[in-house]
Amino acid sequence: MSTSTTASVSTHILDTSAGRPAEGVAVRLLARPGRDADWQALGGSVTDADGRCRDLPALPEGTAHVRLDFAVEPYFENKRADPQQDAPAHRDSGDPAVFFPEVAITFAVVPGEHYHVPLLLNPFGYSVYRGS
Repeated sequence: MSTSTTASVSTHILDTSAGRPAEGVAVRLLARPGRDADWQALGGSVTDADGRCRDLPALPEGTAHVRLDFAVEPYFENKRADPQQDAPAHRDSGDPAVFFPEVAITFAVVPGEHYHVPLLLNPFGYSVYRGS
C-alpha cells in the first residue's frame, strides 16, 4: 500500500502462449533512491495460480527507481516438459534451451502512487505496461 511518502508495487504474469497465468515464477524486488545509487534487494515472491505476487515487500521512503527481476527460465523448462504446450522445443537449430532466462523491468516511481506492472510473456518475447 502506498503512503504519502512511499510508492507501492504489484505485478502479475500472463503466459500469452498458453492463454493463462504463469504460476511459480520467482520475482525479486529491488529499489534505489536515484540513478547513481546502488540497487537494494528488498525481497521477493513467487507467482500464484493467478500469476500474481500478493506479498511483495514495501518500498522504503526515498525510492525513485524500482526493478522487478522475473526468473522465467525454470518456468519455461517446466512448461517444455508439459506435453500439452505447443511452443517448439527449439525454434531454430542451435538455439539455447530458453531464449529469455530472466526478465528485468526497471521503472521510476513517485511517493503516493501505486504501480501495477504486468508482464505478458511467451517463449520468444515479452511486453510490460503500467496497469491499474
